Amino acid sequence: MSGGEKALSALALLFSIIRVKTIPFVILDEVEAALDEANVKRFGDYLNRFDKSSQFIVVTHRKGTMAAADVIYGVTMQESGVSKIVSVKLKDIDHLEGTK
Repeated sequence: MSGGEKALSALALLFSIIRVKTIPFVILDEVEAALDEANVKRFGDYLNRFDKSSQFIVVTHRKGTMAAADVIYGVTMQESGVSKIVSVKLKDIDHLEGTK
């Protein structure tokens, strides 16, 4: 199996377990890294299906996964050796775009 197929199999197992027994808190670290863009979008859609019953923390660099999020936290280093945490609430941005 390819890396993407392995990732999809593992994610299918995870979401089937969550469907049978709700898990209140899930941490995922770049689980969708091997997926193509279409499957990253599907992964984001699945996260949104379960976000009412489970809270997901997803470490990612993929735009498709970030687009599915309600809130994004990032770490930036504007000065050498000084990290700064940045947060964006995407629902607030959607609300602001609707008022233009």
